Amino acid sequence: MATGGDGDTSRQELFHLIKRFGAYVTFKISNLFSLSLHNLDIRSIGAVAGLAVAIVFTWRLLRSPSGSQRRQQKRQGASSSNPGVTTHSNASVVPSDACSPSDDSRAQNVVDEFFQPVKPTLGQIVRQKLSEGRKVTCRLLGVILEESSPEELQKQATVRSSVLEVLLEITKFCDLYLMERVLDDESEKRVLLALEEAGVFTSGGLVKDKVLFCSTENGRSSFVRQLEPDWHIDSNPEIASQLARFIKYQLHVSPYKTERTAANVFSAPSLEQFFGSV
Repeated sequence: MATGGDGDTSRQELFHLIKRFGAYVTFKISNLFSLSLHNLDIRSIGAVAGLAVAIVFTWRLLRSPSGSQRRQQKRQGASSSNPGVTTHSNASVVPSDACSPSDDSRAQNVVDEFFQPVKPTLGQIVRQKLSEGRKVTCRLLGVILEESSPEELQKQATVRSSVLEVLLEITKFCDLYLMERVLDDESEKRVLLALEEAGVFTSGGLVKDKVLFCSTENGRSSFVRQLEPDWHIDSNPEIASQLARFIKYQLHVSPYKTERTAANVFSAPSLEQFFGSV
């Protein structure tokens, strides 16, 4: 049986726990409401609502007695109302406001879970990685398509399934242009058909007019310079090097580890790995 000292210690620990939790909630709410009213968006309001729900849930959890306490109180009530039952003078009665170790454990679990960092969504990661860039140009071969040369496009065009989710998230936040060098009109048709069958035009914000084709690598580089994007994504290191002084940020996609040629040129094995979706 727990002693009075143990009970006092548990109550003190629980008090400090609630105090720490309350201070954290107060800090978050004060930060949210320190913004001007016109800057509050739906996410801020949702955060306030979430904090309120967490406070109510924790308060109810701490106020409700444990199941064993309720059962013990019921038995004691039944014994006192039955004159045929003899009660022992040394029976201990658990106060209704006492905090059992199970209460402390449950409260600690709730607070620990509340303090755990929330995993960002893919959309949040995309916006963070792109530094809130609003226009993006991207090569198709080796990035969006499985094929890596214009000659392969004369036979087939296959959209990489693993990149689709990232591609669609980019179209939600950015003005995206896809481009590629092709050798004939049939290659263009294959690429457009592959993108359409993958759902790029129906699920995202991309339209066929923003898929550009040229006959030379210099033509693709000229497309990028004319569009003046915040980001350009390419699998050709020479193009990335040529555009480094014209484009704010670039991503060089290569299955091989490459040296960084400029401070504004990043590298990754694939588009989806750069955004951490695999």
